[in-house]
Amino acid sequence: MSTAAKDVNSVSTLICPLNTDGVTIQRVYVVPTTHALCISNGTTGTDYGFTRAIKDDNGVSVLVGVSSADFTTPVDIYADNNGNILTKST
Repeated sequence: MSTAAKDVNSVSTLICPLNTDGVTIQRVYVVPTTHALCISNGTTGTDYGFTRAIKDDNGVSVLVGVSSADFTTPVDIYADNNGNILTKST
């Protein structure tokens, strides 16, 4: 299992569940020169039927969003094997 990296102040970096199984932890990557998140547009994850903020080995929770359908239900935000957050802009 991967763990969130930490900065010099022990602040954890972003992590997401992997889109292929919904439980493996994947670090989220950023382009160091532009500070932009790496994303994979138009890619969708799989609904594994559960949403809970799983944690890495150090107890850091994965990234979770709120459903656009009801604005209250927690929804997992997935990342792919390359550390890209999966997005759908259309």
